[in-house]
Amino acid sequence: MTETLPPPAHLRAVPDTTDTEEAAVTAPVAVDNPKLPEPKVSTEKRKPVLAGWLTNRRDFLSTARHTAANAGYASLYHGVRAPVYAARLAVMSPRGACRFVVATNRWVWDREAAPLRDHAVRNEDVEEYMRLSRLRAGRVRLRGLVTLVAAVFGLAFALWLYVLAPAYLYAFAAGGVLLLGLGGGEKDAPVIGPAVLKTEIQKLTGSIVLRGLDSIGNAKVSAAIKKGGDMNGLRFTSEITRDGPGYRADLDLPYGVTPEDIMEARKPLASGLRRKVGCVWPSPDPTEHEGRLVLWVGDKPMNETTKPAWPLAKSGQVDLFKPVVFGNDQRMRDVAVTLMFASVVVGSIPRMGKTFLMRLFLLIAALDPRAELHAFDFKGTGDFGALEPVCHRYRAGEEDEDIEYVVYALRELKDELRRRAKVIKGLPRSRCPESKVTPELANDKALGLHPIVAGFDECQVPFEHEEYGKEIEAICTDLVKRGPALGIVALFGTQRPDAKSLPTGISANAVLRFCLKVMGQPANDMVLGTSMYKAGYRATMFSRSERGICWMAGEGDDPRIVASAFVDAVAAEQIAARARQMREEYGNVTGHAIGQGPEKSTGADILTDVLDVMPADEKAVWCERIAARLTTLRPEAYEGWKGENVTTALKPWGIKPGQVWGQTDAGEAKNRRGIDRADITAAITRRDADRAAA
Repeated sequence: MTETLPPPAHLRAVPDTTDTEEAAVTAPVAVDNPKLPEPKVSTEKRKPVLAGWLTNRRDFLSTARHTAANAGYASLYHGVRAPVYAARLAVMSPRGACRFVVATNRWVWDREAAPLRDHAVRNEDVEEYMRLSRLRAGRVRLRGLVTLVAAVFGLAFALWLYVLAPAYLYAFAAGGVLLLGLGGGEKDAPVIGPAVLKTEIQKLTGSIVLRGLDSIGNAKVSAAIKKGGDMNGLRFTSEITRDGPGYRADLDLPYGVTPEDIMEARKPLASGLRRKVGCVWPSPDPTEHEGRLVLWVGDKPMNETTKPAWPLAKSGQVDLFKPVVFGNDQRMRDVAVTLMFASVVVGSIPRMGKTFLMRLFLLIAALDPRAELHAFDFKGTGDFGALEPVCHRYRAGEEDEDIEYVVYALRELKDELRRRAKVIKGLPRSRCPESKVTPELANDKALGLHPIVAGFDECQVPFEHEEYGKEIEAICTDLVKRGPALGIVALFGTQRPDAKSLPTGISANAVLRFCLKVMGQPANDMVLGTSMYKAGYRATMFSRSERGICWMAGEGDDPRIVASAFVDAVAAEQIAARARQMREEYGNVTGHAIGQGPEKSTGADILTDVLDVMPADEKAVWCERIAARLTTLRPEAYEGWKGENVTTALKPWGIKPGQVWGQTDAGEAKNRRGIDRADITAAITRRDADRAAA
């Protein structure tokens, strides 16, 4: 018989049979080692000494304002109705007087103890009856004396007031009538009703949370709830607490269930909690494991909750290299964004606040006096009009002359991009250690490395332009890829987020993404990133009334819900005026702000230049050699180009590199990526034909 080895210790062993003459059965192997040491790692969370609203100035002021507003409204409400209250009480005062006389009579004659005396009589308990009778006699004498003295002194006091101060007598009489009227009222029909009708929201409890989770239809969650939870991993990790204008519940989900599974079923969860869907916001906890759920349930929907004022609405200056508050989360906590070193994509269906969010970002940039603004509104409605006094380049419209203006401005940015690359390349490593623009470099006016922020609202319009669309796309793609390190921030907003309206080269390289309501999964993932819809980050869940609310991705580890600050046109003009004043003091009012437009340069014609450096006797040339020849031909336009730059520049014209056999300078035969001269001539022919047709 062959000796068999036990199975690995990480598995539960089962009887092990072999094909030998006798089956060898091994004993089960224990997988839990009693001597296995504990990890000795624990986490502690201290509860706050004071309530959150007492330690947060904004929450304290909000609570105080709410209380004062209710008190003031109640005073005004009841003050207006005081004559009506007085008349109603006067009408009910006779009934109140009768009730007072009856109650006084019962008190004086000790009627409340009568049942005890009757009980003693029925039981023929003479001793108990005599004791109760003596007590009643004492009470009646005392109470009768008190009543008599009160009546005599009351009458005397009334006569004294009648002689010396009749006005006070009338006041006391009126007060007495009102008190008698209160006594004559009915409990179910009070004379004075509440000024503020309150609808009590059900307090969030553990049973309600479990009821909501059970209603989403997740088999693992429902099974864990029915079995008690702990054996399947479902448990509350802390008590439910108040968190801002709502409740917070932290719990571990059953094994294998993630917060994204709960986020996908937000509407059924809201139904189970008996709340509006705008109140229910499940999310993961980035500081814990992947099975930890943070369920925040608001008192009111996010779009109905009063937002705190934007901190920069009235005063303040911005440093684009630092985070800037631009909105609030569900708990009305500030949410900040850092615009530098990032490109931005904003997408949504129409009328959901996309343009307002774009304008807000441009206003933030305007409040940094160093920043140079380029604002292009291709919707043509003038939504960026408030920014004109601070813009270096500005245009609103989609006509051919508007597109040409933008092309000239983008060519300037393209040249500026190259100039900045040369400046940074020439700086010593001690001053520019990371080969990118820093706050210190941006502050040095001599270098000209100040932040540049360019916003393109309805960017699908220029990208789809027949004549300039490809050139605009190529320049914008270059801005997105190389611009952030060189201090150039590009913002793109579109109401039709698809591959044609938002080219892949832009959407794939944008760092900050803001997705307001969209209608489907493709648009959702085009803005937020691939597989975001599957992961539970769905902008399709927003309702049409939730304007300005979006998913923000790129600032932090996980996407989060944000409601952007609302700044209307009037407020935007006031902020722009303040920004203009700061810029005048700093000395940065240029371009459109002082009536100057872009120079009408033709720009480098990449097709013509490539054809010029490819002699007719060369059928195909390596991309790296084309780059070197272009640098020699136009050093001001192609300085620093490599083979990949040639590939990128020719891609919008439908030209793709292929394998080209050639010889190196050392005479060695190689097969490298190159461009066919026939493809260049064909592209020029197509371009010229398109321009002639237009």
